Amino acid sequence: MRDLRVVTGVLFAMALAASWRNAAAQAPAGAAEQQPATEARELSVTAGKSVILDSPVNILRVAVANGELAEAIAATPREIVVNGKTPGETTLIIWQQGGNRLLFDLTVLPNTTRQEAVRQQLAKELAGQDISFNVEGETVFLRGTAKDLVSAERAERIAGTLGKTLNLLHVVVPPAETQILLKVRFANVDRAASTELGANFISTGALNTEGRLTTGAFSPPTVRAVGSDQKFTLTDALNIFLFRPDLNLAATIRALQSKRLLEILAEPNVLAINGRPASFLAGGEFPYPTLQGGGGGLGAVTIQFREFGVRINFLPKTTPRGTIRLQVTPEVSSLDYANGLVFQGFTIPGLNTRRVQTEIELENGQSFAIAGLLDNRVTENLSKIPGLGDIPLLGKLFRSRTLLKNNSELLVLVTPELVRPIPAEQAVPEMKMPVRFLEGAPQTAPRTPGVEVTGPVPVKPVRETMPVEQLIESQKPAAAPVAPAQAPQVQFAPVPVSPTPAQPAPAAPPGGER
Repeated sequence: MRDLRVVTGVLFAMALAASWRNAAAQAPAGAAEQQPATEARELSVTAGKSVILDSPVNILRVAVANGELAEAIAATPREIVVNGKTPGETTLIIWQQGGNRLLFDLTVLPNTTRQEAVRQQLAKELAGQDISFNVEGETVFLRGTAKDLVSAERAERIAGTLGKTLNLLHVVVPPAETQILLKVRFANVDRAASTELGANFISTGALNTEGRLTTGAFSPPTVRAVGSDQKFTLTDALNIFLFRPDLNLAATIRALQSKRLLEILAEPNVLAINGRPASFLAGGEFPYPTLQGGGGGLGAVTIQFREFGVRINFLPKTTPRGTIRLQVTPEVSSLDYANGLVFQGFTIPGLNTRRVQTEIELENGQSFAIAGLLDNRVTENLSKIPGLGDIPLLGKLFRSRTLLKNNSELLVLVTPELVRPIPAEQAVPEMKMPVRFLEGAPQTAPRTPGVEVTGPVPVKPVRETMPVEQLIESQKPAAAPVAPAQAPQVQFAPVPVSPTPAQPAPAAPPGGER
């Protein structure tokens, strides 16, 4: 078609030149005074190519309405070379000697060489798909049906080599996304053993001496005088308490042995669509205070909540190799009152946390031990009275010793699996209850009637294809719902309290107190 247009233009120019020559040969001497022509003629040229126009008389002037589309160059006084630049339509005007004027509707046709190359690439890269395009000016209109988004994007990039592309493709509705089940196993064993041994001695008047002998490792009794008598106060009787009134001697002895065993086994299972994040938490929240700034040096205490328990966050993604790439963060946390604090009479526990954050790649059904920890600790504290504690054998009475041994083992296993929904006719899994429910109570929850009552549900797509932009929009993650307004947090403002004047001590009962 392109070559036919070029040949037609050349033949038309040759015929026009021949008619000009015949008219010039038959014209009388006064032909220079003929009326100028006003009827426009059709002329076409391909972008990047040229056409030669011959004139029977000399040409005085030539003009092109849009110089960006084409240009006209006078080769000789009677020859004009028209060069096509950019596809489009414009006007060519020629003024001849003698007052005659020629008008041409010049059409610059697109060069189809690049278009043919693009069509060949589309047919090669996207074989079997109905994809075509047409060029209008500087815009490429891409039409047809692609089998998936990847093919649609590739067709748009190939057609984009011709200019600005308007993607009007449709895409075959894709099947359901792959669903991935992540099975995580937390196994934790914590063992601890401790041994404590120590003694405190109190004298209420033995050898005319009053006082106490202690290493300070354990709380010793407090001796104070009440009138003519001595009495002591015990805050911790420990394990053994001895008192000889006739000798005015007392002793507290602490000898303890303890063992602890803690086992935790959690197996959370989390299901997510390919490429979408998922999370799981089995635990709770505990309140803890946070000090806020305030005026006058007084700050307000705001109560906040922090989560604890068994948590798993993961993001699955299937790869072209058929494997599953996981960004996984498993965590096990528990309340730790031993490392907590007391604030305004309230005990605030700490958190004992074990967390792993990593990225791994597995095949369907494979497992990885992403975390393994063996922690052994031995802590020993020895307190003794200088001199007395170094006496052989007898010095053990003036020593306090604490020995603590801890052993913990942690194992975290992850196993991803590609799964599909349970068929409608298959029974769903149920838990076995160790005790039967109350007889006569309903065994099933109220629900909307099934399809046997309401009729079949359309499970096939409404249409087989859809526009590219509509499919991309449908695959975007849904926006998070707007959280409702939360109630104001509880605040406590500390109030200075003036010290209470000391009250006189009550009178001691007759006979003293021991």
